Amino acid sequence: MRKSNRQIEKWAGDFGQEYTDRNRTSLSAMERLYKRNFGVTRTEMNGQFLNGLDRSMRILEVGCNIGNQLLCLQRMGFDNLYGIEPQDYAVEMAKKRAKGIQIIKGNIFDIPFKDGYFDLVFTSGVLIHISPKNIKKALKEIYRCSRKYIWGYEYYSEKYEEIPYRGEKGLLWKTDFAKAFRKTFSDLKPVKVQLFKYVNNDNLDIMFLLKK
Repeated sequence: MRKSNRQIEKWAGDFGQEYTDRNRTSLSAMERLYKRNFGVTRTEMNGQFLNGLDRSMRILEVGCNIGNQLLCLQRMGFDNLYGIEPQDYAVEMAKKRAKGIQIIKGNIFDIPFKDGYFDLVFTSGVLIHISPKNIKKALKEIYRCSRKYIWGYEYYSEKYEEIPYRGEKGLLWKTDFAKAFRKTFSDLKPVKVQLFKYVNNDNLDIMFLLKK
């Protein structure tokens, strides 16, 4: 496995376990949270991007934590799902919750699958925790493992902007990650890109589906 870095070390250790405990929630509770924040559920968001795709396609989530996003896709009918997660605690919890989904330990800088193994690779709130100096390495691994599609859901800003996270620096950034992918890989074309505004503030999240 490749050399780790501060972000991976933090999320794989006690800091990450504390995050998992704070955010341990059911799929239905997650859906209610999205509804409060955006006026639509995560399933409804996903449907705007994925409803035309083959339900048997092989999908990988990078940084799946306890598996709620994969469970959401499973409920939508997708049945060939994988997840990797650097934190042992979250991996074990995800395995217990996400029946029929293959979840293993792994991280975004060293995805343990061969080139083009998946039809679609995605992240949800993971790229925001990768330092700008390391982000290209992460994007290249996602691109390497995807045969056709890259899908993402992340915090949005027109330019890179660092945000203090639980009193610490160097752990959270937001930018236009769809643009970052397309700037890095000229063959990626947008299928759909959409900004979602929070109901109670002016912050934006971005969801994007790109195709090779």
